[in-house]
Amino acid sequence: MPTIFTRIIDGEIPGTFVWRDDLCVAFMSINPIADGHTLVVPRAEVDHWIDLPAELSSHLFTVSHVIGRAQQTAFACERVGLIVAGFEVPHTHIHVIPTRSMSDLSFANAASSVPRERLVQNAAAIRAALRALERTEVSE
Repeated sequence: MPTIFTRIIDGEIPGTFVWRDDLCVAFMSINPIADGHTLVVPRAEVDHWIDLPAELSSHLFTVSHVIGRAQQTAFACERVGLIVAGFEVPHTHIHVIPTRSMSDLSFANAASSVPRERLVQNAAAIRAALRALERTEVSE
């Protein structure tokens, strides 16, 4: 049975995407810890990140780096945090989170839900910053 992330990637469940390429996608978390919280997810269903082929792992972290740069511009944050937890969904994903303090990296602070308009607005800000970085992988 496909994971919820595969269903989002395949368009069965709505997602607010900011990036698409042949190996991965990035979309907004529906339970964000902070505005702009983005998930970088491989298209391949690999449960544990340590089981990723080295090339795919490298690609995911490169994309996370680019997304983080865009978030820093879009949200004027002090730092961008990165979390690979892997307990919520059995499909590798990297949380890329604009931060102002360590408390911004606590899942205890995750929103139980946010209005769709807020996700769309945050995604638009990240896309604009990605375009300014001349990235062609920007997803609408």
